[in-house]
Order: sequence, then structure tokens, then C-alpha cells
Amino acid sequence: MSVRMIETAVGGLKVRVEGDAPGRATAVLWHSLFVDERTWDRVVPDLAQDRRLVIITGPGHGASGDPGRRYTMEDCAEAAIAVLNACAITDPVDWVGNAWGGHVGLVLAARRPELVRTLITAGTPVHPYKLPARLQMQLGMLPLYRLVGPVGSLTTAVVEALLSESTRAHDAAATGLVRECFTGSDRARMANAVVSISLRREDLTPLLGSVHAPTLFLTGSAHPDWSPEQARAAAARLPQGSSAVVDDAAYLLPLEAPTAFNRLVRQFWAQPTTPGGFATRSF
Repeated sequence: MSVRMIETAVGGLKVRVEGDAPGRATAVLWHSLFVDERTWDRVVPDLAQDRRLVIITGPGHGASGDPGRRYTMEDCAEAAIAVLNACAITDPVDWVGNAWGGHVGLVLAARRPELVRTLITAGTPVHPYKLPARLQMQLGMLPLYRLVGPVGSLTTAVVEALLSESTRAHDAAATGLVRECFTGSDRARMANAVVSISLRREDLTPLLGSVHAPTLFLTGSAHPDWSPEQARAAAARLPQGSSAVVDDAAYLLPLEAPTAFNRLVRQFWAQPTTPGGFATRSF
């Protein structure tokens, strides 16, 4: 394992590399909003058997920096390109993105198709942030967070949004990690991330037809904003799209259901050119 900071247009990003065996294909992992790269830890040992893993900590999260301005998904995609260049990765990569990371992967695959061999998004709605949720965040949660930080009620709201009821009831380690990621974040950087890549999230549906890489849309059966039907509809818009559902999970599939997640990822990597092969399947 190696860890380094790489300067990008969205600030210095922490990058961890696992499974760096000669000749091994590269997969890039980018996590969800509100958490950091540790949410991949349960799946890394298994996935590192197949790929060199480049694990990016997004701006405003964990040890990564912040550009001191608003930024976009396109900016994040450009930052990912900077990471690939800094790591001397010239071959197309297998992109695996959780929520936010899936958005970045979709933009990258649409704008720079030569860089993405396959794409997996987990818990990644392609529609914009819905108005009621946006207003609740803008008028309620975000001002409170800026004023007093991650108080108990806000942290509980984040945990309840990201994790399924089953995970919260039966997986204290996962629940504790989400709390730790959120409460340990830099307040100003986290607030900037929320505004930049959540409240200002654009509709990515128009990009889907430009994503030609074999793509798998994963969602959890308890995801509040990305139903199996929505994931299946998004997959149908891609030349090589498919979808699958993981039971008793919400946003954070790699953390909540690592065994099912790894099975789906590794099966997809083994047969990346079969569109629809995972449609409607549950694990």
C-alpha cells in the first residue's frame, strides 16, 4: 500500500494505492458525500486480488484539501484525470464510484471515453437533487451545520440518510464509521462540498447516451432516492448498461453489503461486455 497527496484543481487529494502488482489493470474508487475512503475498506482486500486499486478521497473529505471556491462534477472529473496522470496510469481504468463517486465516473466516461474501460456506480441517482430535500438542506441543516458543526441531530440525520434501517440496527461498526467520518470533517470544507456537488448537482440523464463503456448501476433496496426501477431505466439509456439491486442496503453498498458488492463487481469485471446481464438481480 502507498499513500500520497496529489495536487489537483479541487485541492490536494489523498490517494491510496492497493494491490500494485506489475501488469495488473487499474480500478479507481471514489466514495460518497459525507464519508471518506474508509468506507471502501471492507471490499479492498477482495477487489485488490483482481485490480490495482487507486482510492481517491474527494475534496473536503478526510485528509483531502479544498479549492476555496465552488466546484462541479466536471472539476472533480478533471481532478481524477490529474490523479491518473500523477500515478502514470495510461491505460483505461475500471471506475467504481459510490454515490458522488458514481457521478464523477459518469461525467468522466461521457467526456473522456478513452479513459474509462468499465463503469460501476453504486447508489448514484442521475436526476438532480429534489426540491424539497434541497430546501431542507439549504434552509435548515446547512445553516445549522455551519453555525454549530456536526451536533447530534445532524449526525443522526446523515447516518439515517446513508444507511439502511437494517444496517443501523445490526452493524454498529458501519454506523460508527459514518458518524466518525462526518464529525471528523473540516466544517468549512464539508459545507462547500455539500453545496458544490449535492445542492448544485445537475441532471446527468442527458449524458447517459454518451457513456459507451459497459456500465453497471447498483442500488440498495432501501435507497431512498434511487429505486431499482430508476436504476434499470437509467441502464436502458446506455448502449451497454445493466443494473442490480443489493438487499437491505441504502447509499453505502461497499460498507453495508461488502460480500454482495464484491460478488457483483468481480462478476461484472469478468464479463464487462454483456449489457443487461445483471438487470433486476438481487443479492
